Amino acid sequence: MKQGEEETQFVKEPEDSTRQFIFQKNKKTFFGAIFIVIVLIIIVAAIVLSGTVI
Repeated sequence: MKQGEEETQFVKEPEDSTRQFIFQKNKKTFFGAIFIVIVLIIIVAAIVLSGTVI
């Protein structure tokens, strides 16, 4: 049984009418990505600081 071709896009442009995408290019996605990066930086900084002896 052969499946149809799927072309999943990583980022969906606003003018595209496809439903096969991972991220949508809008403000929610941008701020969500920034929030995740900031949280990861805080976690890594906390791990580094907890390993140091003053």
